[in-house]
Amino acid sequence: MEFGVLGPLSVTDSTVISPARAAAGEGPRDIGGRLPSAPKTRQLLALLLLHAGDQVSLDTCVQELWGDDSPRSAVQSVHTRVFQLRRALAAWPSVGSAEAAKRVLETRYQGYVLRVRQGGLDLHALEGHLAEARRAQAFDDDMLLATSLRSALGLWRGRTLVDVQAGPHIQAQVARLEGMRMTVLEQCLDAELRLGLHHQLLSELGLLVSRYPMHENLHAQYMIALYRCGRTAHALEVFHLLSRHLADELGIEPSHKLRKLQTAVLTENAELDVRPPQNLRLSLDLVASR
Repeated sequence: MEFGVLGPLSVTDSTVISPARAAAGEGPRDIGGRLPSAPKTRQLLALLLLHAGDQVSLDTCVQELWGDDSPRSAVQSVHTRVFQLRRALAAWPSVGSAEAAKRVLETRYQGYVLRVRQGGLDLHALEGHLAEARRAQAFDDDMLLATSLRSALGLWRGRTLVDVQAGPHIQAQVARLEGMRMTVLEQCLDAELRLGLHHQLLSELGLLVSRYPMHENLHAQYMIALYRCGRTAHALEVFHLLSRHLADELGIEPSHKLRKLQTAVLTENAELDVRPPQNLRLSLDLVASR
């Protein structure tokens, strides 16, 4: 059984596919339709998944579902929703019984723990790709870095928990994960620009600056890609468009970093050119010294 929170809430149970159908090339079937449909029950499941393996207190559950205006029946309502979740779990082939469901969604003192096997939640895969990206950074391996970060970005199927109503705890986690998604995207684009993939990135960057009209770093990356493709005038136009957005919406000018980039584009500064990777530069330096 696999859960997903990086997009709509999802559950997939691979045991639904028979060996014969699997041999015919069919993959796991999404059984998300068997999730409880009640919004607050789905909200509780999402909260438990975001803290999978850790205890979530009863107070946290109540605050998430009702905020500061919880009814007198809130605690009993949480218990009822846990019962509904266990009943849904018991119906899934990989769980199979009410007793097994209690071991998956375990009651602890004044709280609950949802136990998800390693690899059974898309957040586990995200952690793995980001760990690989950190190793790639340590070795200045931009190719592995870009590949790892693209794999991480590919896990998102839309905005995190887009179909789940969110109280304060889920809102905070969604904001954290969406912020992480943007950071990963920027780091990935930086690595791919260092690899000289500016032509391949033009379309994606053009869409991104349209979606985020005041995001300075994305505009900087787009300007660099345009300049390297010989489109200097367009790169300067991107700068001026951002300047107008910042002035109209926030009453501020572009940052010093972005103004320096504008100057570099105007003067055709060699610092903007693609450079060979660090290990290749060291090899070239050694050859030149002989």
